[in-house]
Amino acid sequence: MERTDISVARFSDHTKAEEAVKALAQAGIDMKQLSIVGRGYHTEDNVVGFYNSGERIRFWGKYGAFWGSLWGLFGAGIFLSSPVTGPVMALGGLAVVLLSAVEGALAFGASSAIGAAIYSMGIPENSVLEYEHALKTDSFLVFVHGTAGDVARAKSILATLKPTHLDVHEGVTAGAIPAPVAHAAK
Repeated sequence: MERTDISVARFSDHTKAEEAVKALAQAGIDMKQLSIVGRGYHTEDNVVGFYNSGERIRFWGKYGAFWGSLWGLFGAGIFLSSPVTGPVMALGGLAVVLLSAVEGALAFGASSAIGAAIYSMGIPENSVLEYEHALKTDSFLVFVHGTAGDVARAKSILATLKPTHLDVHEGVTAGAIPAPVAHAAK
């Protein structure tokens, strides 16, 4: 099994998360090494909907423009709702992992598919629970996975953006973190 490092930055609002993704991309971090996941919109009495038309996605919800602008940067995305986190959108390699978790049987003791997907990347269970809680409170998570050097560089970039929390999981063992594939975005 391949060992990798993973940095996870938490942001309390969508503009900071979008700024982080753009800063990482501008610094030359390969988009295949990035994932973003978040909720950040409340359904209450409003219907949340979306449709995918090629590379474009539309939402009826508070952060539709945010997710729509990021959709084109990533090769994969998934929208799902779970009792633990409510409606969640994930873009990037984590979306492919999440799709696999949803399609297959969840063996992990987490109460959500998003938790199982994050755990399958090799992130420790206690951190998975923290990330699920962050999603419940409308935070956005930006993941960067890769070599120790890539993740250290990404961490220094992310730190300048003042996330509410910044973690690095070193030498985690997981199955290959898949690059985004077309079927996950369809």
